[in-house]
Amino acid sequence: MELNKIYNESCIETMSRMPDGFIDLTVTSPPYDNLRTYEDDIDKTWGEHIWKPIIKELYRVTKDGGVVVWVVGDATINGLKTGTSYKQCNYLMSIGFSLIDNIIYKKNSVAFPSKGHRYTNIYENGFVISKGHPCNVNIIKDKKNKWAGHSSYDGKVKEVAKYAPRENIWEYVTSLNDKTEHPAVFPEKLAADHIYSWSNEGDIVYDPFMGSGTTAKMAHIHKRKWIGSEISSKYVELAYKRIDPYLRQTSLF
Repeated sequence: MELNKIYNESCIETMSRMPDGFIDLTVTSPPYDNLRTYEDDIDKTWGEHIWKPIIKELYRVTKDGGVVVWVVGDATINGLKTGTSYKQCNYLMSIGFSLIDNIIYKKNSVAFPSKGHRYTNIYENGFVISKGHPCNVNIIKDKKNKWAGHSSYDGKVKEVAKYAPRENIWEYVTSLNDKTEHPAVFPEKLAADHIYSWSNEGDIVYDPFMGSGTTAKMAHIHKRKWIGSEISSKYVELAYKRIDPYLRQTSLF
């Protein structure tokens, strides 16, 4: 397959041409619970009959030790959450994936404040799923240690490091770079942090729902190869508009 390319087709078609164990890392946010209106009308047909075959193919094309980051949330219908995100996570695990972590993506604002008997929802799940034990792990250490510079004793004296591994709730403030014509864009920094955490330079990163190209842009900037699938030709055009300036910077590779 041609790398550093967005295929204007369904992800099932794209993955059908991939050999087994082709992808090192998938970073994606699939449509969920018809919460957005998409250019390709996938919101009108989305359901288990679509995401189950996609997940099965993801398992086949993921390398042993590879990771899938599945950023997803739930709709609230008649005051009750659907739980679709957890159904998807359970299905991922039922076919052989292992749940490594759930990185909560905390948003800095909400479109629909809560009314009635529940609190305002301000997060999405970011299930980190691996095929076997993950082989590429680069833990981000940016949490300041309160006792940095002091000594600790756990059988031997050692100095407390300035920074510790971050916690698994990641909060981002949406920037101008995150705003596009696509209705459901996740922050560039969110994609970048996952790409750094679960892959190495030169690895292949895939997004089966490429949308406006956030995963591709961040993969390219961080010297990963990438592939995307996107049904909407409008979103493919939008994605290339964002990525082209970086594709021209051949010094990245």
